Amino acid sequence: MFPCLLYDVAITLTNIKLDWQALQPNNAPYQALFNSVAELSPITMDVVQPRLHNGLSLFCQTSLRQPFMLLKAEESDVYLSLLSDAISSLLPKDCPDIGGYYQIEHQTMTWHSSGEGLFAPTKRVAYREWIEPEQLFGNLYTYQEVIQLQPGLIHQVNGGVLVLPLRTLLSQPLMWVRLKQMIIQRRFDWLSHDENRSLPLPIPSMELDLRLVLVGDRLSLEELQAIEPELASSALYGEFELDMPFHEEDDLAVWCRYVNGIIQQQNLPPLSADAWPELIKLAVRYTEDQCRLPLDMQWLQQKLAAAANYHQEQQITQHSLQQAENNRIWRHGYLAERSMDEILKGQVLIHTQGSVIGQINGLSVLEYPGHPTPLGEPSRISCVAHLGDGEFVDVERKVELGGNIHAKGMMIMQAYLISELKLDQPQPFSASIVFEQSYGEIDGDSASLAELCALISTLSQQPIDQQIAVTGAVDQFGYVQPIGGVNEKIEGFFRICRHRELTGHQGVIIPVANIQHLCLNQDVINAVKNGQFHIWAVEHVSEAASLLTGMLYYDPHDPDLQEHDQQNDLQKEHLLAMIRERITQANIQERPRLPWFLRWLG
Repeated sequence: MFPCLLYDVAITLTNIKLDWQALQPNNAPYQALFNSVAELSPITMDVVQPRLHNGLSLFCQTSLRQPFMLLKAEESDVYLSLLSDAISSLLPKDCPDIGGYYQIEHQTMTWHSSGEGLFAPTKRVAYREWIEPEQLFGNLYTYQEVIQLQPGLIHQVNGGVLVLPLRTLLSQPLMWVRLKQMIIQRRFDWLSHDENRSLPLPIPSMELDLRLVLVGDRLSLEELQAIEPELASSALYGEFELDMPFHEEDDLAVWCRYVNGIIQQQNLPPLSADAWPELIKLAVRYTEDQCRLPLDMQWLQQKLAAAANYHQEQQITQHSLQQAENNRIWRHGYLAERSMDEILKGQVLIHTQGSVIGQINGLSVLEYPGHPTPLGEPSRISCVAHLGDGEFVDVERKVELGGNIHAKGMMIMQAYLISELKLDQPQPFSASIVFEQSYGEIDGDSASLAELCALISTLSQQPIDQQIAVTGAVDQFGYVQPIGGVNEKIEGFFRICRHRELTGHQGVIIPVANIQHLCLNQDVINAVKNGQFHIWAVEHVSEAASLLTGMLYYDPHDPDLQEHDQQNDLQKEHLLAMIRERITQANIQERPRLPWFLRWLG
């Protein structure tokens, strides 16, 4: 009967093996759209950023007396320029009659509000990536004993909207306090830029009607919220969304028109029909989601500008994008090559063949300081068990190399296994789990599935197939949860297997929820297509443990399996039953031996 159970396991595992078509987005249905993209006109912000456009429209209304708006976006010239153009198109046509000039006579300065003159506004909208107080507020200087006033950006845009990055103001707190106060009081006061020196003569104030858009990332917005809680709670809020949903052809058409607008704005060659599928692959790889396309202008500009260096016949082609991407990977590849050399030379021990009890290949994404690209790399995780008090030791946490999230994942998987065993006796085994040859801090819960499988292997004494690597987090019920960096992790393990020669049995276990995030490079897809490499998607730890050990796990969530198991009395052949049996035997051996006469009476 035992071979029959193994056959049932094989049927289950076949169902969770992914076909090569699932490893990247399917662009075949949109070929007609790609052929006509060049004829599509660019679109405006309100189509791809409707929430942001609504907020900016409300902010630009004359009747709204809200002078501040907080906007989450990159603090770069690309975004500041885009926001300024959008605001300029939304402001009312009529300009406020504001401004004038200063007149100096006998060391006395008077203000003339005439709507014209040196201090009359010249712009409706203005932005700066960085600005100093003298540039913002203007300056007072003496030339040949004559005092002169120089207007600042605040005067040039008086009556309009000023767009500034938050980091500029947060790093110059005095400038921020003065600007905020002037905007609230609707009055510009001349103040000395040097706190230790006063102005040479009093200067009259002037009317100020200014609105301020503060642009920053979430950390900058959080810092402002801590410093100015009232302003942060009352200001309008907007957000530049970095991606858009992609469910049907209409969504893709909108995104293509958005890209066309960037191409026209940057004076880049147009994309050929065969270039669009390649750009979509890069886009999905960037968003890590086959159902979302990026709106990040900075990223799109970089990719298109890099591909333009390899344009053919005045077009950016599929070859152009591939050449630019391959060149980028090669330029950034030094650390990846060094890491690969250490593994292939045996300096870092990673097994890709054979079976070992309590050892598994986990998958990690490494981010080196200053390096722009995260690297996927396998990590050897080992687990040993011995008679003890039932404690599960996380070595990384003990030596303070494990982060809080990693510790949380360890505690969750330990709690799951104890609950799953349903023991009516003490757990006599202590276990120790560690990332081998790891010398830096480890964080994240994406290795908790691998650690749990290593622990099950150790307690059941069933070896794990070293040809398979694992990534995924688990919850307290054993269900596998999605993780980040799935493409980099798969490709990192594949590179090692390919350098050591593919056996046709190697592969990676990932969570089912990560299928929509897959966008793998062509080498991996070809290997999967040819049956040389495999990717399995699992929903529960029982599937992963069965695949890794070749043994049935005995999933308590499957009533049919329970009934089948009871009818055939084969619980000793299940992984969990093996663990229970070892625990029972260990507890029997640990019972104190009675004196001979009591044993005789018994």
